[in-house]
Amino acid sequence: MDRTDRDRLHPRQIQVHSDQQAHRYDAGAKSLLPRNGPSTGQVLAILTLLPVGGSLLGLAGITLVGSLLGLAVATPLFVIFSPILLPAAILIAGTVAAFLTSGAFGLTGLSSLSWVFNSFRQATGQEPLDYAKRRVQEGTMYVGEKTKQVGETIKSKAQEGEGGAQAGAVGGGATKA
Repeated sequence: MDRTDRDRLHPRQIQVHSDQQAHRYDAGAKSLLPRNGPSTGQVLAILTLLPVGGSLLGLAGITLVGSLLGLAVATPLFVIFSPILLPAAILIAGTVAAFLTSGAFGLTGLSSLSWVFNSFRQATGQEPLDYAKRRVQEGTMYVGEKTKQVGETIKSKAQEGEGGAQAGAVGGGATKA
């Protein structure tokens, strides 16, 4: 018994290879395609998409030709009017940049104020408007008390001044230094 007979379960067993396995690597691109034909849904999809794709491709070609014709007509005008168009383009670009920058700064300011408002509300536990009202009321009361104190001080100094002037008039007048 040789080696091939020993590896087989039954020494008289023969291995048969089908044609499909033998030519499996010889098929090339045919092995990538399905064995059966396309389904009805695939055929309908292709029949629907071919006209749509073709018309879009045609429109793209027409747009390209129109753009090239417009560029061919406009190029001499751009060359002739470039001393006017270049400063105008720079001015317009600067204006647009300034407008966009202004908007960006405005959004940054609003988001900063919103952040401060929210962090203040979380820190104090009360609304900023209520806090501001309370602070204004406290400030008004403080100014009122201070005004009353200053008025009393002025009144007392005025009374002292009147009392001293009367004493000087009784005592023979003021002396010169």
